[in-house]
Amino acid sequence: MFHIKRILFVLIFVGFGQSFAQQVLSLQQILQAIDENNPALNAYENRIKSQDAKVEGARSWMAPMIGAGTFMTPYPGQKVEDPSDWGAFMISAEQDIPNPAKTKSKAEYLAAQSSIIRSEQSSLANQLRARAKDLYYELLIANKKIVYQRENLAIMQTMRKLGEIRYQFNQGALGQVFKAEGRYHEAENMILMTQSTIRANKITLNALMYRPASVNFNIDTNYAVVFNPLPVLDIAYLSANRSDIVQMDRSITAMGLNINQIRMEAKPDFKIKFDNMSNYFAMMPRQFTIMGMMSIPIAPWSSKMYKSDIKSMSFEQEAMRQQREAMLVEMLGMTKSIESEIISMRTQLNNYENKILPALSKNLKVTMISYQENKADLNSVIDAWEAVNMSEMNYLDQLQKFYKMIVEYEKNIER
Repeated sequence: MFHIKRILFVLIFVGFGQSFAQQVLSLQQILQAIDENNPALNAYENRIKSQDAKVEGARSWMAPMIGAGTFMTPYPGQKVEDPSDWGAFMISAEQDIPNPAKTKSKAEYLAAQSSIIRSEQSSLANQLRARAKDLYYELLIANKKIVYQRENLAIMQTMRKLGEIRYQFNQGALGQVFKAEGRYHEAENMILMTQSTIRANKITLNALMYRPASVNFNIDTNYAVVFNPLPVLDIAYLSANRSDIVQMDRSITAMGLNINQIRMEAKPDFKIKFDNMSNYFAMMPRQFTIMGMMSIPIAPWSSKMYKSDIKSMSFEQEAMRQQREAMLVEMLGMTKSIESEIISMRTQLNNYENKILPALSKNLKVTMISYQENKADLNSVIDAWEAVNMSEMNYLDQLQKFYKMIVEYEKNIER
């Protein structure tokens, strides 16, 4: 009975493993898994919570101070003629009271920090999404390459066999057979390289999704990559949608809040102190002292520090504004340039698909027919095959560049 259960468990486990290995993941599913599971993104959530926790304590006061000791007590060995000079036992308590305007400005500055971290998270998420798209599109190209390479391998295998048969009947040269065999093994190597690329990309995607590297999956090979340029792409759009620009805006705002916080140093702080004295001579009354104190930060020798800090941070804030403008202009020019290149490359790909590849494929078919009719030699077939093979690989390389530019374009506009 134990062995039967064990066999059933193994069968269920194997069946589950096979079904999981055959899982087909769409690009959207991968992007969603990265958003939900990537540890680098999840770490930002705890950083945001940490910053929010600081805001909760921004309005708190310093801890009160208490003390106990003697008050106006003569040193031992000294002659005291009047018992009222024996001194007193004193209990003291004091509390610093911060200026409400200072605590408010500090809370506002700390609250702005979490928004900066949130935009940092969005910027990283945009980069991870772009990386996942790039890997996914590479897998699409690799699957197309595998199809082409297997077709070319089958053609060369047929040519090699025909060459061997013809050589036996003195209708072909031995060198042509060896040349066909070499091209056949080159085609095998190309397939191995493409399969290696597929495995490497899947491992990287698993890492981005925070899954075990060995988990196998398939992609949606019918997925169509479409380029949809923005109808209006300008600085206003980038300012509102680029997370790194939003991060700079929030940093500039936070710097302004920090300047305001430093400016609050010109406002006074307060302190209250209470002392209670119980005289050692019982006939003397109990006494107390209560004092309220206020700092004077506008004194010339103390105001220089915060005034210089305000001046320094104001220059830094203006420098960040200028840097932001420079980044926007550069991003806009780069994105417009990528858009123009994508449109041009799309025309080139159409030429490959509708003109170049069909013409070379027809040439290969005609050459193969001529070879079968003894009107051409094997070298002519191999040359035609190499032309088709090279054009197909060039087409796929151009298509991959086309996809990469789309990824870069969408990364720039954060789509």
